[in-house]
Amino acid sequence: MAGTLYVVATPLGNLDDLSPRAAATLRQVAAVVAEDTRHTKPLLAHAGARGELVSFHAHSSAAALRRILHLLGTGKDVALVTDAGTPAVSDPGAELVAAARARDVNVVTVPGPTAVAAALSVSGLAADRYLFLGFLPRKGGERRRLLDFVAQSEWTVVLFEAPPRVAALLEDLAAACGGERRAAVARELTKVFEETRAGTLEELAGYYAAAPPRGEVTVLVAGAGRPPPRRRAPARCSRRA
Repeated sequence: MAGTLYVVATPLGNLDDLSPRAAATLRQVAAVVAEDTRHTKPLLAHAGARGELVSFHAHSSAAALRRILHLLGTGKDVALVTDAGTPAVSDPGAELVAAARARDVNVVTVPGPTAVAAALSVSGLAADRYLFLGFLPRKGGERRRLLDFVAQSEWTVVLFEAPPRVAALLEDLAAACGGERRAAVARELTKVFEETRAGTLEELAGYYAAAPPRGEVTVLVAGAGRPPPRRRAPARCSRRA
């Protein structure tokens, strides 16, 4: 009987955000699959997990994937984690999940922190409907197509970007959407230097060109024609004389 693949969400940066269930899962599995094993070792030590630590990232060979599938196929339970947040979302772990499902391996979620929801919740932008596009291509026609798509979207759009490229992304977004489009940049969420800065795309592009950000960054762009959410006025109650 095949083992179970547990997709385990881990803290964005604050180890206290590791859930009891996630910690228990990491302790009980035979192996933990991680994008960056050096980054994951302190987390496993914090959880008291002693299973085998296996590397799997965007540049891993087919042999690495086969090895993990072999563990599952021989009845071993395996946990999949990413460097921060929920695995398989704009993350190489998606390939492992798809391969496991193709082989009828039981895949179970152990939910928890996610940068997308965390950034939306503090952005001040509408979050009733949103689109997540992950990392845009660095250049070329596909990047331009997606920038135009963001410009036309009526919903808030959530993007990931590497710190050195944040200013360039904001400049491209301002050119596509107009510099007055509302946006927010959330970085280092849950960490000591957590910061969420809101403003227009033009303002944010200028700020981060002068002060390049550090740490993990999430960029959010308001939908076309969507004002920020407003507090609803309480309904009036009429009294009868």
